[in-house]
Amino acid sequence: MTIDQYANRFVCDLVAYEPGKPIDETARELGLDPSQIVKVASNENPLGPSPLAKIAMREALEESHIYPDGGGYRLRSAIAESFGMNLSNVVLGNGSNEIIELLCHTFLNRDAELIAAKHAFVVYKLMATLFGAKYVEVPDPGFVHDLDAMADAITDKTRLVFIANPNNPTGTMVNQQAIDRFMARVPDHVIVVFDEAYFEFPDSPPDALKYVREGRNVCVLRTFSKIHGLAALRVGYGLASENVATLLQKARQPFNVNAIAQAGALAALADTDHIAKTRAVNRAGMAFYEDALAARNLEYVPSFANFLLVKTGDGDRVFRDMLKQGVIVRAMSSYKLPDWIRISIGTEPQNHRCVEVLDSVLAATAAV
Repeated sequence: MTIDQYANRFVCDLVAYEPGKPIDETARELGLDPSQIVKVASNENPLGPSPLAKIAMREALEESHIYPDGGGYRLRSAIAESFGMNLSNVVLGNGSNEIIELLCHTFLNRDAELIAAKHAFVVYKLMATLFGAKYVEVPDPGFVHDLDAMADAITDKTRLVFIANPNNPTGTMVNQQAIDRFMARVPDHVIVVFDEAYFEFPDSPPDALKYVREGRNVCVLRTFSKIHGLAALRVGYGLASENVATLLQKARQPFNVNAIAQAGALAALADTDHIAKTRAVNRAGMAFYEDALAARNLEYVPSFANFLLVKTGDGDRVFRDMLKQGVIVRAMSSYKLPDWIRISIGTEPQNHRCVEVLDSVLAATAAV
């Protein structure tokens, strides 16, 4: 007899999320020099944090003995102003992942349903399972969300529909016309969540915020982890209609975003130069990979984000073999894509090193 029998059965059924392999862990396990390891697994910003954010965070350290502003007034105000919204529309999270959890805390139970695409972010399924809700998985032909099919799947028990746009791990994006058609069919008892962690990378992303401004039951998720390069700080936010945001604030812990993270995010929001440089590096890196993969006749999914989904055959093995040579990519078996890996866009030297190691791994496989 073990303690498991006393635990919530939904927790027992949960398969824990596995993040990208850390550099330090890889170095310890393989006896490698951490400085020589290339990590292109977690869609991080290869340029690092915004320089303005680093200055602001160092200054904030001087007052680290003081509790943070539990309401995040300055950061929320800046976010609201940048999108032409009110303070009451903004909810801060310990990463946008926490906003996902707050939505599930607020709207899911054993009688509720959550709808997502087949190859969407795995955390949606984890959260549905944790709260005992039914997880409804809708096929996504060509790795693109089928919003018409997702609308067809809505029932009177549906509470949340997640649309990752651009989607992780596929990098695909649904257009404004598809979104507008979908929203015209969504009933009032459903909260639509547009997960836009990679919103800043495409040149002309669709506008989901117009539905927040209209007061619809919509929450748009954004993060400082990607374009702003602040992944270690864990700070994200939700932009929601006032009714939805008010409920999420009730479920939120009062000090969920620390003061150093708030200071860094506030400065990063205003650092347009860093955003522009990041986008330029991403465009150049994406072009490099597209040319390299096409030259090698490797199938990939055209991406609107800062990563590419690449078909290599036996992704777990390719991941392990590349890891041995100090290059960390992401295996996709947990996304039901066992023949694929995901490669994040890095700096020019990182991109070249990744392709060199991929070549050697695939060549060794072909020789067997």
